[in-house]
Amino acid sequence: QVQLVESGGGLVQPEGSLTLSCVASETIAIFYSMAWYRQAPGKQRELVASITTSSNINYADSVKGRFTISRDNAKNTLYLQMNGLKPEDTAVYYCNGRRIFSGQNQWGQGTQVTVSS
Repeated sequence: QVQLVESGGGLVQPEGSLTLSCVASETIAIFYSMAWYRQAPGKQRELVASITTSSNINYADSVKGRFTISRDNAKNTLYLQMNGLKPEDTAVYYCNGRRIFSGQNQWGQGTQVTVSS
């Protein structure tokens, strides 16, 4: 399986910015779609943003206008640019890839994002 390694999480102030990266050990072309999910304490894991091989992009309503998802196939990397961060954005953020043929999901280890003053 392709390994997904996330980085970029940390502690930031409200209204701050952060960029998350997800680097795959092999080509991400095997994934029909890639996405960022997040899970806050006591809550279900939720989809934050997704991007397909045809660059169709979807965002959760809560992050529209603040977050930007992108993928760089040459670098085997998925990104999430987060601006205007709010305390409610605090969560563990997970990178996800869904295989084209099998539909199998591959998950990263997660990276903690904490927004607090």
